[in-house]
Parts: sequence; C-alpha cells; structure tokens
Amino acid sequence: MLDSALDLLQDPAASAAIAKNNMALLGAGIGAGLAAVGAGLGIGRIGEGATQGIARQPEALGDIRATAFVLAAFVEGAALFAIIFSALLLFLA
Repeated sequence: MLDSALDLLQDPAASAAIAKNNMALLGAGIGAGLAAVGAGLGIGRIGEGATQGIARQPEALGDIRATAFVLAAFVEGAALFAIIFSALLLFLA
C-alpha cells in the first residue's frame, strides 16, 4: 500500500491506474465486510425468532427448526454471492 502511495507522489501519469486499483481494493474490502456483517445479523435474527417460537410452542420444534435452517441457508447464500462479487471486483478491476 505504501508503494502505491509513493508511486502516486512520484509519477502523476500513473496515478489514474493506481487510484483505480486502490478504489477496487477499498470497494472489495467494504463489500466483503458488509456481507459478513449482514449475514451475521440475519442469522442472529433467525436464531432469535426460532428460539422464541420454540419457547412459545415446544411441540412445533421440528417445523421451526427446519424453517430456520432453510432461512439460514438463504442468508448464507446471499452473503456468499456478495463476497464472490467483491472478490471478482478485486481481481478483475
């Protein structure tokens, strides 16, 4: 990172390409971080709802657990898609 900052100061002609690369790195990092935080929050909310549902109706344990697993898989799939998109942004930009 320090090398690219030094290149920016020394060669103004190459600054556009370096700035584009640095913005791609920043965007990929922010995107992957937000995807991880979003997945954590989503799965936490699913777990909270499932726990409350099971506490209120213990006889519906199997149905609630199955639904919670399916919803958690959807949240993880969306997070994985976002992280892959961030990686593509990092390597193809």
